[in-house]
Amino acid sequence: MPPDAWLLLIYQLPSKQSPARVKVWRRLQRIGAVLLKNSAWAMPESDEAREDLEWLKAEIVASGGEAMVLVGHAPQQATQDEIVAAFRDARAQDLQALRKDASELLERWSRRPSRRSARVTGRAKADLQSAGRALPQALRRIRERARELDAIDFFRSPSSDEVAQLVAQLERHARRGQAMKTTTETAGATLAVKDFKKKVWVTRPRPGVDRMASAWLIRRAIDPNATFVFRAKPRGSEIPFDMYTGDFGHHGELCTFETLAARFALRDPAVASIAQIVHDLDMKEARYNRPEAPAVGRLVEGLRQMHKDDDALLEQGMAMFEALSRSFA
Repeated sequence: MPPDAWLLLIYQLPSKQSPARVKVWRRLQRIGAVLLKNSAWAMPESDEAREDLEWLKAEIVASGGEAMVLVGHAPQQATQDEIVAAFRDARAQDLQALRKDASELLERWSRRPSRRSARVTGRAKADLQSAGRALPQALRRIRERARELDAIDFFRSPSSDEVAQLVAQLERHARRGQAMKTTTETAGATLAVKDFKKKVWVTRPRPGVDRMASAWLIRRAIDPNATFVFRAKPRGSEIPFDMYTGDFGHHGELCTFETLAARFALRDPAVASIAQIVHDLDMKEARYNRPEAPAVGRLVEGLRQMHKDDDALLEQGMAMFEALSRSFA
């Protein structure tokens, strides 16, 4: 069903900021925004979409550009239908390209000789081994893309079921998966934990996965007695985290949780595992493809529906991540 309102991002970047323009365009594609009349990027209104666009706005301004996020309403049903059609057309094109890739991979996998059905030696053996590595890698890319498109297919394209069936067929052909490699990134100079004791930490209302996990990390590794408050902007000596200001937010490819872990040089294996889960959920990626991520995402959404009080919501979210960390011990 079409939303009651739309979020609109209007921005401009200096012509010399070509890398920043490409980065913003790619992020807009990733979150499922569509360009309307070559003037504004639109998203169905939601807390998640607002957060995505506000982060983009902050990145654009930091790159020397200008941006604003607006809320709009379609004055007529015809206009509403036109906007919905733009989203469906965009996803149809994405799904068509993915269906083509999945079909070609399925055909390649079906033609792949079996070790038991054929005697292979020399060059043929090398080709078979190469295919054994390449095909699972190709399946991983298709699986990740299918998940990304499903998350931004806001109005359920008819071809989405067909793509899901193709991916399921490919999964049945796969003999093994291949774990993605982790990358080490830094977000600045290492900070001393002792300098952040007895502080008040501030973040935006209605915490989600990144803020729940970050608050848990602050209590667990920085200050067990940390106090958290919710405001649109920090006051006085309050330390902002996962806001559109301050040092503890998104930095490059890092989400807030990863930034905190990097800045305080936290090497705990459980923290590293949770960082991968939070990154994929918050950045809407499948970089690490942790099997726990979908369940954690659903639990976060369930907690947000259960608790209208932000303090209770954050406490329950931190308890969930504490339980998750213990499971990795």
